[in-house]
Amino acid sequence: MTIQQQKQLRKQIAPFEKSSTKDSVRQLFNTIVPFILTWILAYQSLEISYFLTLAFATIGAFLMTRVFIIFHDCTHNSFFKNRKANQIVGTITGILTFFPFYQWQHSHSVHHATSGNLDKRGTGDIWMLTVDEYLEAPLWRRIAYRLYRSPLVMFGVGPTYVFLITNRFNRKGARKKEKLNTYLTNVAIVSIIALLCWTIGWKAFLLVEAPIFLIAGAVGVWLFYVQHTFEDSYFEEDKHWDYVKAAVEGSSFYKLPKPLQWLTGNIGFHHVHHLSPRIPNYKLEAAHSQTEPLQNVPTVTLATSLTSLKFRLWDDKNDQFIGFKELKQYAKNRNKKQVYMSVPVKQK
Repeated sequence: MTIQQQKQLRKQIAPFEKSSTKDSVRQLFNTIVPFILTWILAYQSLEISYFLTLAFATIGAFLMTRVFIIFHDCTHNSFFKNRKANQIVGTITGILTFFPFYQWQHSHSVHHATSGNLDKRGTGDIWMLTVDEYLEAPLWRRIAYRLYRSPLVMFGVGPTYVFLITNRFNRKGARKKEKLNTYLTNVAIVSIIALLCWTIGWKAFLLVEAPIFLIAGAVGVWLFYVQHTFEDSYFEEDKHWDYVKAAVEGSSFYKLPKPLQWLTGNIGFHHVHHLSPRIPNYKLEAAHSQTEPLQNVPTVTLATSLTSLKFRLWDDKNDQFIGFKELKQYAKNRNKKQVYMSVPVKQK
């Protein structure tokens, strides 16, 4: 994509970068109200059957994911035109999803500015090593990486650790405003949990909240994982890295069934979002369907997204993901090449 084509693409999506107060308020109402009602129904169903509770909890988990998308838009200041409104709604939705507003806004901004850049990994992204980095790493680091990339840790232990523990502490170098927001979020979360435990009992609270929290966490991380870990993804060294290419080629279009698309706040149009974070989630689909270049991007479906589970390492020599199974052959070929290069050439 030439510079001229990139400029033209940015010009085409510009009309979608304006939020609508009416649409934003409507989305707040049709997301948070059902989430609260579903939580109440899950609690009331405890007297009937826990299987029914789990059914309501699953719906509640997806609604919690949709709440998070609103929070996510607020951190980009794209949900409302007014920055203060984004901060207030972002803080409230952050409390509901266990995320401090300013802290996550910082890390996520870094993610957008460095996504697909091999030289600037480590903030707001999933830990990923190249094949050579893995082969040259000490044993303890390779073991840690394999554990990290296992589905149980990636979609179970990982989200729980990040949401409950990591999010509770301020990052090094955080400004006063960010620190205070994290403290406010923590106090609000503890207060809400204490109130619910006092009114309905801690056992009932855990039986309802735990599955919602765990499922929502797994769904959230899965979405983020699939949106950047797919067969034709994009990763480059800093000197060759390009923002538009990273957005359009390094972020997938996760084509989901309409109900799941609604529950996940249209975040499947991730290539559009990365190209312009100023587009609110309820305009992502329109931007995609009305901008032809955005329709010719890597597309992932529910079925094909499952193949991303085997992608573990980035092969920067061939620009593709490989799994741990292919690693043995890669290492063998690498050793052969090293031996060949080390053989002295006879002088004639």
